[in-house]
Amino acid sequence: MAQKPSIPKGTRDFSPSEIEKRNYIIQTIQKHFKNFGFQPIETPSFENLDTLIGKYGDEGDRLIFKILNSGDFINKVDDATYNARDSKSLTPKIADKALRYDLTVPFARYVVMHQNEIDFPFKRYQIQPVWRADRPQKGRFREFYQCDADVVGTKSLLQEIEFIQLYDTVFTDLGLNKAIIKLNNRKILSGIAEVIGEKQHLVDFTVALDKLDKIGKDRVINEMRNKGISSEAIKKAEPLFSLSGTNTEQLAKLKIFLKDSEEGSQGVEDLAFILTALDELGLNSAQLSIDVTLARGLNYYTGAIFEVAPPSEISMGSIGGGGRYDDLTGIFGLKDMSGIGISFGLDRIYLVMEELGLFPDNIGRALDVLFLNFGEQEAMASLKLIAKLRENGVKTDLYPDAAKMQKQMKYANKRNVPFVVIIGDRELADSSFVVKDMSKGDQTTYELSDIRGFLQDLKLFLN
Repeated sequence: MAQKPSIPKGTRDFSPSEIEKRNYIIQTIQKHFKNFGFQPIETPSFENLDTLIGKYGDEGDRLIFKILNSGDFINKVDDATYNARDSKSLTPKIADKALRYDLTVPFARYVVMHQNEIDFPFKRYQIQPVWRADRPQKGRFREFYQCDADVVGTKSLLQEIEFIQLYDTVFTDLGLNKAIIKLNNRKILSGIAEVIGEKQHLVDFTVALDKLDKIGKDRVINEMRNKGISSEAIKKAEPLFSLSGTNTEQLAKLKIFLKDSEEGSQGVEDLAFILTALDELGLNSAQLSIDVTLARGLNYYTGAIFEVAPPSEISMGSIGGGGRYDDLTGIFGLKDMSGIGISFGLDRIYLVMEELGLFPDNIGRALDVLFLNFGEQEAMASLKLIAKLRENGVKTDLYPDAAKMQKQMKYANKRNVPFVVIIGDRELADSSFVVKDMSKGDQTTYELSDIRGFLQDLKLFLN
């Protein structure tokens, strides 16, 4: 007996209707990327391992899918390394490539390699899959699409404002109102670490802090202690774990807390500029919220940090995120190239829209019209008419076999086809065709020589 097929955990097959809905989201995002002046690029699905390792922190490095070298890779490993059974020393000897973890680091690599062909500031968008060896759960997959937009070559805070507007515009267009755009600044996090006397533990501090909404205050404090952060320092930082009030009130509290840190004070000023500008410009439907615990756990952010949460009634992780990385390209040899970017989480956006019923009703309808098949002559007459309908943008098909009418009608119902066309002996003799409205049950007869009436009626329905 053949083994039942399966797919790896954290991956999915997509049905035709699911693909249509995903494409609807992608096309909406892509439309606004273009409206905001971004240009498309693509990069390979896998990169050299040394391009990716060390760019995402220890936790991120563990989630990178490594690709085993071709040939007898084990034979090339010396006995000492093999017997040590240490993955960190063994991995570079058996794998020199990896599936990309995100689109930002490959983009930085792209900028460095193509710097002489690029006009700066360079605004790019990229919509491609990424892979993470994460533990699968609701809304978290091992293979998923990212939809990224980045700008490199400018330090202007106007870009931060523009990205918030881009998030707001896209989510409003998708009908996903009241998305929550959380905002923080890495300079503020650095300032907090400095003020509490734990600057040497900045990464450990921010990684733990970023988990506050996931694991709670007590477990975050325990994690900080386990990383060597003193109880005195944690006590100093503790008021920030529950920072509340309006954005303006939170900024005022942060300004006082960080008054002795030049870097932290600069972060507060940056946030104040962004918030003041957006108060004047306004947003369509999104809510902007300062979140001082937001760190995202990535080593390359140096300024603004974004994370987008779905509307409060939906229980799901972030549906977007990003931030400023002042010297990401520096790791590849191109210094002083400031950049900022955001990502849309396609798969989670899909789940949220499905839960809220936000997809248009006509999405997933692969056919507008199905022609029934009553024999060779009837099929030939149908194919001539089908060609004209397709020329006019009507999604049309002919049932391939001259099967019983009941079987063909059942097929039309299963595929939710709104209109069925009948050309039988009588219609051939009369040079006509009959259209059945599947929802109402009505039938209308049209002349074969003139389909304009049918097209007009059809377009009224489809629009």
